[in-house]
Parts: sequence; C-alpha cells; structure tokens
Amino acid sequence: MPRRTVRTTLDRLRTPGRLTGFLKSASICVLIAGLLSSLTQATATAATASNDYCGGQCSDILPPGENGNATLAQILLNQAFGTQPSHAEDQLGPYANLATGYSGLTDAKINTFFNDASFGVPSDQVASTESPAGRGDVTIVRDKKTGVPHITGTTRYGTEFGAGYAAAEDRLWLMDVFRHVGRGQLTTFAGGAASNQGLEQEFYRNAPYSEADLQAQIDNAVANNGARGQQALADANAYLAGINAYIDASDSGRYFPGEYVLTGHKDSITNAGTIDHFKITDLVALGSVIGALFGAGGGGEVNNAISLIAAQSKYGVAEGTKVWESFRERNDPEAVLTVHNGESFPYATKPADAQGEALPDAGSVTTEPLVYDATGTGASQSATAASKTATTTALSSARRGMSNALVVSGKYTASGHPIAVFGPQTGYFAPQLLMLQEIQGPGISARGASFAGLSMYVELGRGQDYSWSATTSGQDIIDTYAVELCQDDYHYLYHGTCTAMDKVERANSWKPTTADGTAAGSYTMRVWRTKYGPVEYRATVGGKKVAYTTLRSSYMHEADSIIGFQMLNDPDYVKGPKDFQSAAQHINYTFNWFYADSSHTAYYNSGDNPVRASGVDAEFPVWGQAAYEWKNWDPATNTADYTPASAHPNSVDQDYYVSWNNKQALDYTSAPWGDGSVHRGNLLEDRVKKLVAAGGVTRTKLVQAMADAALADLRAEDVLPKLLKVVNSSTVTDSTVADAVSKLQAWVSAGAKRTETSAGSKKYANADAIRILDAWWPLLVKAEFQPGLGNDLYTAITSNLPVDEAPSAAHGPTGSHAGSSFQYGWWSYVDKDIRAVLGENVQGPLGQKYCGGGSLSSCRDILMSTLKTAAGTSASTVYPGDSLCSAGDQWCADSIVQRTLGGIKHGNISWQNRPTFQQVVEYTSHR
Repeated sequence: MPRRTVRTTLDRLRTPGRLTGFLKSASICVLIAGLLSSLTQATATAATASNDYCGGQCSDILPPGENGNATLAQILLNQAFGTQPSHAEDQLGPYANLATGYSGLTDAKINTFFNDASFGVPSDQVASTESPAGRGDVTIVRDKKTGVPHITGTTRYGTEFGAGYAAAEDRLWLMDVFRHVGRGQLTTFAGGAASNQGLEQEFYRNAPYSEADLQAQIDNAVANNGARGQQALADANAYLAGINAYIDASDSGRYFPGEYVLTGHKDSITNAGTIDHFKITDLVALGSVIGALFGAGGGGEVNNAISLIAAQSKYGVAEGTKVWESFRERNDPEAVLTVHNGESFPYATKPADAQGEALPDAGSVTTEPLVYDATGTGASQSATAASKTATTTALSSARRGMSNALVVSGKYTASGHPIAVFGPQTGYFAPQLLMLQEIQGPGISARGASFAGLSMYVELGRGQDYSWSATTSGQDIIDTYAVELCQDDYHYLYHGTCTAMDKVERANSWKPTTADGTAAGSYTMRVWRTKYGPVEYRATVGGKKVAYTTLRSSYMHEADSIIGFQMLNDPDYVKGPKDFQSAAQHINYTFNWFYADSSHTAYYNSGDNPVRASGVDAEFPVWGQAAYEWKNWDPATNTADYTPASAHPNSVDQDYYVSWNNKQALDYTSAPWGDGSVHRGNLLEDRVKKLVAAGGVTRTKLVQAMADAALADLRAEDVLPKLLKVVNSSTVTDSTVADAVSKLQAWVSAGAKRTETSAGSKKYANADAIRILDAWWPLLVKAEFQPGLGNDLYTAITSNLPVDEAPSAAHGPTGSHAGSSFQYGWWSYVDKDIRAVLGENVQGPLGQKYCGGGSLSSCRDILMSTLKTAAGTSASTVYPGDSLCSAGDQWCADSIVQRTLGGIKHGNISWQNRPTFQQVVEYTSHR
C-alpha cells in the first residue's frame, strides 16, 4: 500500500452520462439482461482436500470479498441500486462484526468471523469447477461460501497457468491499474484526476525504471538463482499465459471488467478497443509498487539533517545533538521488542566518530522537481497540491506501519501446540490489493493471500503443516548521498570524474472519460539518475552545490524476492523453522516474518541490509565518494556486501512474539521515528504477556487479545493516565475542566476503547471523552513542547514524526477512513516528558524537561488550559465532515472505507485497528 491512503478517480465513478435517464426506467433491465447473457455457469463437481495437518483449526479472512471483477452491467447495478456482485463483499460483514462480537468468542465460533482455511473444498460446498482454456492439467474449484479459487494442477505449467487465470478472473482491472502505477502511466490509463497524478508521481520518483531496466531485473534474478531462478521464470511465463488467456476469453465473451468501458478502453456496443496482454516486465512494475509500499525502510536523511541543524542552532552543537538524539530514539531502552530475550543485533547504530557527513547549509535545501511541461489540468492548483503530497510521501522515512502478529509457543497454550494470529495491514480497497487462493501442484502446496498480479505463489498464508506471515519492519536500506556538481546542474563528480546524469522521462496525457471527467491535460515526469540513485534534493554543503540522491538496496532488484516466496510454497523445502528462516533470507524487502507449526514458532527479519563504510551514520547524508560507499558496492548492478543472516534479528521458540511495526531487537535501529516508551506494539505486548503468564492460551484468547487491542486508543490507554495524574496533582476547581477530567477518567476505567455502544449503533460509548482527547492531543503536544523547542525545531521534528494519527486524523500519514492508526505520533515524547516532570524514573529520557519548563505546577497549568479549550471544542470542529460523513459524526469520521479502485462501492464499517488479511492457526500434527 502507498504510505498514505489512495483515492483514484473511480472514487467518483458515475453512470455514463448518456445513460442517466435510461437508468431511471425499466429499460435498465433489458440492458443488464443483455450484458449478463454472456456469463456462463460452470458445472459444480467435487474437490478433495489433501495433506492438511491443521485439523480444521486454520482460518483466514480478507475483506471485502474475493470477487474483484465486475462487468459493466454489475457496475451499473451497483451504482444505481447498491447491489453487489457475488462474493464481492461477503467477507466484509464477518470481518466487521468481530469488533462487537469478540467478547463472546469461543473456538467453535471463530469461523463466524473468519473463513475455514482448510485445504480443498468439501463436495457439498463446491460452487463451480472449470478447466481454464480447456486445459486438462489444471482445474479451478470455487467454494460456495466465499468464491475463493482452489487451483489444482497435475503439471507445474498447468498449475501456474491456472493461478494466472484465476487472478485475472478476480482482479484483472486492479492488476492493470497497478502495472500502470508501477510504470508511472496511471493518468494515461485511468484519467487525470489529481489523486491519480499524485499516485503515479509518488512511485515514479522512487522507481523510475525504463523497459530495459525492468527486463534486466528479471534476467539478473534468473541468472543468479540457478535452477530455482529458471523455475521462477517458467512459473511466471505460465502465470502470464493464464492471465492473457482470460483476457482473450473475457474479451471475446464480453464479460471483461466494466471499468474498461467506463475509462474508454472498450466500447460497450461494438466491443471495439483492446485490453493489452500482460508481459513479464509488468510483474516487475507491480513488484516495485508493492516493495515501495510495504518493504522499503529508510530514506529521510535530508529531513533528519534539517532537524539536527535546527537543534544545533537552538542549543549549540553538543547540546543540540544530545536533544536531537533523545527525540530520535534510535535504541530506546523502554521500547517494546519483538525479540525480547536480551539478544542484541546491532545495525545502523550511531558511530563514535561519524565520517563523511554532508549536512546541508541552513536554508539551502530544495526538492528536485518531478513534473515538467504541464498543460491543462496537469498544471492546475489541485495537481500541484497532489504533486507536493506525493513528493513528501515518497521522500519521507515515515513509511506507513503495516501489519501485526501475535504468536505463542506451545509451552503456554492449552493444547501444547503453538497458536498464531497474524496478518498484514494492507489498507482497505475495493477490490482489495490482496486476493485469496489455494494452489496445489508439483512443488507447490499452499493457501493464503497474494498481491493481485503477483499470485504465482502464495505470499502470506499456510502450507501443509505450517503457516507464515509478515509485518513491515522498516530497517534502513536506503541511504542519501551528496554528489558534488560540476560543469552544470546535471553533471556530478564520480570518483573524481565529471559525469553526466542520466535523464529518464515519462510523458503522460489524458482526456475526460465516463469514469473520470477531469479535463484534458498532460505533463512529463523527469528524473535525473546518478550511480548513487535518483536525485531527490539539491542544496549547498559548505558552499558547494550538490545533489542529494537516494540509493535503495532493493533498487533494480524488485524481482529478487520471488525465490523466497517460491521456497515458502514448496512443501519439500519448508519442513521446519530453520527451513522457513532460510526461505525468508531470500526476500530482499524489509519485513518481519513469523512462523508456526504444530511444535515450533520462529521469527526472521528480512532485507538486504548493506554493510556501510566504517564511521558512516545511516541517519544523515554522506558524500558520494568511494570512502563512504557500501562495502564492495557495484554501481552497475547495485549490489554490495550485505549483513549476514545471523546479524538479522531472528529467533526460534521464544515464549511469544508480538509485532506491530515496533522495534525488532536490542541495538537494531529502524528507520522511522517513534520507537520509544509508548508504541502501538505495547497494546499487543501487554495483552499477550498477561496471557502467557497465566498459561492455557487458546485460539479464542489470542484472537480476543488482538481484537481488544484493535479497539484501543493508544493515547488513552498508555498516556492519558499520566496526564490526568498531573492535572489531579492539585484540586481541580474549574467546572469545565473537572467535568472533562471526570469523563476522561471514566473512559480510561472502562478500557479506553473506541467502540460502539452496541452492534450497529454507530455511536461510541464514552463519546464525549473521545471527542475531548481527539481535540486535546494536538493542543497539549504543541503547548508542551513548542515553547521549549522553539518554533523552528518543533516544526522540523514534526516533519520527522507527525504529532498524531488518530483514526479520524486525515492529517496523519495514513489518512482518514484507513483503519490503521496510532503508528506515528508523539505519545512516547509526551509519556517520557510527563513522567520526568512527575519525578518518576525514565530510562532514555528526553534531552530536557519541556512541559512547563520542568515545573509540575506550570505543566499542570498548560494541561489545564489546553484541556479546557478542548472540552469546549464542538464535535463538528473536531470531526469537520467530508464527502462521506456529516460534520460532527464521530463514528463516521473514524469508520473504515473500502477505497474504490474500480467501479464497485461498499458501505463503511466501524473502526478497527487490525490486519486486513488475517490468519488464526493452530496445527495439530506435522509430517
């Protein structure tokens, strides 16, 4: 997922203008009947399960539904009457209902809220069976409940052909959208709305690949991986053949996704127009999007330098550096850890004597332009704003936190078998970015979720007797280099030679369509590339003109991770935790990987972590000179020496593991800021630690722990009690403040949840307390810190780490209606500062005391004043309303929306902070 929520022009999808009046008459039935006539029903036959060691105790869920394709008729019905295609949203209700149903959960009721993820389909549950393109070596069986494809092949080619065919059946339009995003061509394909412009700009800036670049990545991945590389290439080609067979069949049968008509690619009457076949470089383009969304930690070194300079300007070099480091929290002793046994895994730690730093001169930094020669709506005010947002998102180190995991060793469960509840938070989209599938064939045996268009293997799911999942880890694999300019702004010194930058361009233009009425426009995206990566900023360093470039270890290696996923799907490869860790070591993106079978649990942190030159501080830009390059770095292939597997945080059979994008282990620095004393990982840590201490953990109890944390307001649970302690340090005499304190205290006592009064009420319990805290938090943070830090430093640090990310906070990096919340914010800073003012013990304190200058009474005055202001702030001001919600509608402001990436829309659901795709597993036996 982008590091912010995506909205496309199809959010505003409307019925074709020429059909508006037509749709108001009974004649719509004639139109729809004609459009539906080409759809055929496959014959239902039995499918049998095999090699399943989960004993019926594996479950999964992926809202809104498996079916992400819709014909024009189905889109028109949805737009006019709200009707849904089959299996388009049948997983949305069970997913949503857990928020109010988890308290009464039992093991027997788990599949009320999840799908049965057993292998195969019982004969009485088979909805359809097909042999794609008439092949005799593969069948696709779909079950009645969810419509998930269960692909069984007798040959490897047939198996992968079936996987491609099923992917196109369920996600063709989405796959097409994202191959164009990955190529920087979304506006040309889907329309010129500002959101589309922003999206393509964000990804093109990160991965400005030419067609030759894409092909070279495939060639290198195959060449460097022996037989497995050759097998991956064969699998990909078979997968593509399946996709293209479906494109041909749906085109000739006229049941292709209706969005192709609405965006002008196909004619609904004559069927003129084409749907382009997929090619192997499209898979790399798709992979680059997914990698940038979820698997690329780091960057942000220029922003770090700006805030450091501001701190040194405020306090002097020594004290300013100390203050900056205290806010950075590189290795905070109070941070929640995934590997919590005390083992240290040093990475990207602060060097004793930093070498090669290239900090910009104050005020000299400018962002490298991306858009040139804009015309029409490509040059509009909204386009400019979208471009600015895309640039900020692309260059920020605050990658959006994704996913969580709760894994408990069998030593502490009721059955003696490990239990896991885990999955990725990939945002909420319609159709969903992920799709469910089961694949059974020679060398492949798995069920789970895969990103649409990359589903030749299951990427997160289960094998015959094991399950695996991932969370985004975010360790730093991106560095910023300062290259000294020579001759002009487009030449730089490389190893002493004045070298020309490479210019890479993408010219896009668009015109209005039924789906997107944005007026015609165009622009060219232009990126200047150096051997040290694309240029992102320009500045001066010591008066010398420089370009700042960003170099990512996975740049030009978007296809490499395919080998790790191939291994995870291979039952002959993964037979235990060490095999799992070995497979994960072949994934070059930055993820935390978790594993559970009937006897063991395991964890491994993946990613190509470059070995940096001695003395280089990964937090800041360094000079683009040989002395500061990655060890044995080859610019021609962007390869280098990487830290060995043993240096990555890893573990087998720890008592429990939790991850919510928190710090991995002692001394292992992650790129995003905020790994301090209060992190949303604490919401899991506190609950799972208590379960393990009591013993007898069951699937029900672990699901309940996850679901309870999913409704918690992190600020209210972990910080608010300390704020109230300061306020109540003297008698509160102001009636407004006293009333607010009473409401907030009652909310904390009730569990500090953002939850409905009853299922479907669309009203929060403790609604007034929630409103008060939502209004109070940004006020108190500013009043607490800005006077001491000064405006420049306060502003600079907020660029490194946003103040708040409440569910309704559209100003947070995730955006509104996105579910994922409380990843990025100043909760740790407030917690440490307030505890310090209270005189409590603080490990890893901030450089100074800020609230009231360290005076308890002055701090109390600040909190009282801002609390009074917050208490008097109306709900309509706190929740100002948007296209979905009226002003003041608190529940709606928090609610989750399935962002439309196609023509089908879904209703919003009550807020939960949990994975999008999620598994609940407890294996009973092993091969």
